[in-house]
Amino acid sequence: MQGRRSSTFSRLLRHGFTDAAAAERLLQDDALAGVRGDPVLLEALGATADPDQALLGLVRLAEALDPGERHTLLDTVTSAKPLRDRLLGVMGASEALCDHLARHPADWHALVTYEARDLHPGVEEFEELLAAARTADALRAAYRRCLLGIAARDVCGTNDLVRTAAELADLATATLRAALAIAAAELPQDAAACRLAVIGMGKCGGHELNYVSDVDVIFVAEPAEAAAATADGDGEGGGGGGGSDTAALRSATRLAVRMMGVCSDTTAEGTIWPVDPNLRPEGKNGPLVRTLSSHLAYYRRWAKTWEFQALLKARPVAGDAALGAAYVDAIRPMVWQAAERDNFVTDVQEMRRRVVDTIPAAQVERELKLGPGGLRDVEFAVQLLQLVHGRTDASLRSPTTLTALAELAAGGYVGRADAASLDAAYRFLRLMEHRIQLQKMRRTHLVPDDEAGLRRLGRGLGFRVEPVQSLDREWKRHAREVRRLHEKLFYRPLLDAVAQLDREETRLSTEAARTRLLALGYADPVAAMRHLEALASGVSRKAAIQRTLLPVLLGWFADSADPDAGLLGFRKVSDALGKTPWYLRLLRDEGAAAQRLARVLSSGRLTPDLLMRAPEAVALLGSRDGLAPRDHQALEQEVLAAVGRAETPEQAIAAVRGVRRRELFRTAAGDLIDTYGDDEESDGPLDPAVLVDRVGTAVYGLTSATVAGALRAAVNAVTGGDAHPLPTRVAVIGMGRFGGRELSYGSDADVLFVHEPREGADSTDANRAALAVANELRRLLQIPTADPPLLIDADLRPEGKSGPLSRSLASYEAYYRRWSLGWESQALLRALPVAGDAELGERFIALIDPLRYPADGLDDEAVREIRRLKARMEGERIPRGADRTTHAKLGRGGLSDVEWTVQLLQLQHGARLPSLRTTGTRSALAAACAEDLIGAEDARILDEAWVLATRVRNAVMLVRGRPGDTFPGDGRELAAVARYLGYPVGHVGDMLEEYRRRTRRARAVVDRLFYEA
Repeated sequence: MQGRRSSTFSRLLRHGFTDAAAAERLLQDDALAGVRGDPVLLEALGATADPDQALLGLVRLAEALDPGERHTLLDTVTSAKPLRDRLLGVMGASEALCDHLARHPADWHALVTYEARDLHPGVEEFEELLAAARTADALRAAYRRCLLGIAARDVCGTNDLVRTAAELADLATATLRAALAIAAAELPQDAAACRLAVIGMGKCGGHELNYVSDVDVIFVAEPAEAAAATADGDGEGGGGGGGSDTAALRSATRLAVRMMGVCSDTTAEGTIWPVDPNLRPEGKNGPLVRTLSSHLAYYRRWAKTWEFQALLKARPVAGDAALGAAYVDAIRPMVWQAAERDNFVTDVQEMRRRVVDTIPAAQVERELKLGPGGLRDVEFAVQLLQLVHGRTDASLRSPTTLTALAELAAGGYVGRADAASLDAAYRFLRLMEHRIQLQKMRRTHLVPDDEAGLRRLGRGLGFRVEPVQSLDREWKRHAREVRRLHEKLFYRPLLDAVAQLDREETRLSTEAARTRLLALGYADPVAAMRHLEALASGVSRKAAIQRTLLPVLLGWFADSADPDAGLLGFRKVSDALGKTPWYLRLLRDEGAAAQRLARVLSSGRLTPDLLMRAPEAVALLGSRDGLAPRDHQALEQEVLAAVGRAETPEQAIAAVRGVRRRELFRTAAGDLIDTYGDDEESDGPLDPAVLVDRVGTAVYGLTSATVAGALRAAVNAVTGGDAHPLPTRVAVIGMGRFGGRELSYGSDADVLFVHEPREGADSTDANRAALAVANELRRLLQIPTADPPLLIDADLRPEGKSGPLSRSLASYEAYYRRWSLGWESQALLRALPVAGDAELGERFIALIDPLRYPADGLDDEAVREIRRLKARMEGERIPRGADRTTHAKLGRGGLSDVEWTVQLLQLQHGARLPSLRTTGTRSALAAACAEDLIGAEDARILDEAWVLATRVRNAVMLVRGRPGDTFPGDGRELAAVARYLGYPVGHVGDMLEEYRRRTRRARAVVDRLFYEA
């Protein structure tokens, strides 16, 4: 007996029941006596969203029927699969409809009726089904009866989301008409005194309603005698004079109030849905009903941007059809002129941000409609594009979201791939919303937070295996895609334009250009138009290709903090290369090249400035390989070969700078493209730490090659070529970030010059020659240029600025043996040969290793001295007025804090732990963690802060074209830095808050490890 029961429980659990004991009891209920052992029934229950709920609903329905009807029901359930699937599917998906069937058991026949009728009823069919309802209670019961059929077709897959939403809107329309008829029957004198039209708004107007949603309406009325005037074409209504209007409005208001009560009031049959008239002029503070002329006067003078966005979905749904049509005909032109209002795009964007900000923090992650990545993101993006481009393109004016999205894609305003992704995501999210509301027939957009609710929802969406986990995974995937595309289309329309447009479709007419510029938020549309005219005017082949490129490029430039600069830069590059045959062909035929060019031209000043001085570097953008940093050795060979061909030192350094300029552009362009991760060949943004390391290594490589080339040119200048060989060997030692291979774009090159007289050479002559070479190297690199300067800083040498610029190896040995200070040992931790005589460089490193890795570590006094020096530096070197919480180098938790902490560990333990003998900060920090000198969490905090501060310095250089350690004060530049750091438009404050949070945590670690340990 126990074994059979266990087997039964197992079978029930396999079919999706969660309470096998309760399910077994229900299956033994007398109401199911005729089907107790039927395996078909069990299989059908197991296919529902909630088998336990479906079984309970079936038992309740069977118990409510008389024996004859019960037999008919159960016979139909076991023998007619379509009816069985619809009935049990509805019961498993909706507790509320189970309750309705228990109260109105005969309504199960409605499912059979729907099978025999047209599977897609419209307004007229629903009106026929509601026609017998003469009271509010009767209407509510009839409404739920109609819902049974809609829900059945929905959960069984007969209807897709679009058809389900359309049927719900048609049922709402029929219900509003029936409710108005009930109100007119109860208030016949008021009905006779006025003409009242009900305008559907929101999802009802858009023909895309939910199961349970406020039905948004606007009421417009005229006196009854005004019918002839409207019929004769007076678009603003006739009116019968002020007194007549007033009386008619009173009557219309009573009718409207009663109509809303029929739908909204709660009785024994529950409620249908609230009717919300708050989209009317002046909202809750305005009169409920207005005449047509009053509506138009308000919209012409007082309406806000959001009101025209709402009116995009307006359609007559009930009442006087002629008056409703006159209303829509009169307001439609105003809707499609709304984008011409001042700050239109900004207003719409700001309204969306305000909606998100109003969501309670505890609900943001569960908010399906209003939250980030929710339904509103899709709807607002589509509506903004409609309002902007629908002014001149009447094909974009559908009030239905998915239809409008398809129209935008067909017109090239949204890329086909983006439109397909948004369509799929919107359908999935709306289906989630429908299933959530269907369960209890309550207006909600919150995803359940209980296991049972999530399980039911997941199964209702077709996830039978691990429904909760599968639902969460798919929901989050769609939400991420919606948010990404919302940012792309809503804040920067036309980022991905259609690639397969013919020339006529991409022709950039003056009006089309103005429309796009306004939508994309160019700060100076007049100047932008001049650039467009200069680029695209004429009948030449070049102009024709530009007219094909520019509509796409405008959108790509807009995906930046300064689209105007991007367009200006493109004009300059085009002017420089326009006659070069490969340039426009590259951009036209290689979509990635054009997109990459748009990115680098509009992300700041550094890359455009570099490109202006070497326009041919555009060719690097043609492939991903072209943006990969060059091998250091190959780069140095190219530089030295160029120096060898030069006839003068000045020509040599010009050639060296040309290579540096090209490689700096290559590195910066690759950094920008991989940072944003929107390149068509990209897998997404790279990890910030990877980018920092790559940039640091690349800039080190091109800097060391530049120094090597300048050194060769300087030696040639001092010796006159091979005529007078140099009497000494020379090496350049990189220090600081240069020696650490972690240079930023704007870093100086900290160096030491070391030499050693050749055998038989006079030491005085050798010293004089080495000094001449060092001075000539610095002179050559200081020759004025428009390129970013490379400053050679030798101040870390013995005796600083007071000491000789170059010393012999023996002089270094004597100095370090007798006079070296603690800070010099610390500075030497990052010493690395970078140019010149390699063997001499290695001997210098061997000389300083005992100094920077002392055999006995540091005594207490040495540690205290390092701490005192660090504290003094914090107080003296940070610029006056600088914000210590955001100074990337010297501020709280910035580069200096992290580097000094790591270097203290190297000085203390480097002699006994070879893994610490590295010049790089991150590699030394990782080694210290691996050697248990620092905890993993502390190491992570320090590493993240160092990477972030380095990225800030890189961002400032990229954006401003000159180095800086603080965030820019200019708003547009600050926004560009935020974009580089991965923050969406409008989130500068989040960037600063996150920077302060991370560096504050890093400083806490520094205080504990550096100052207190």
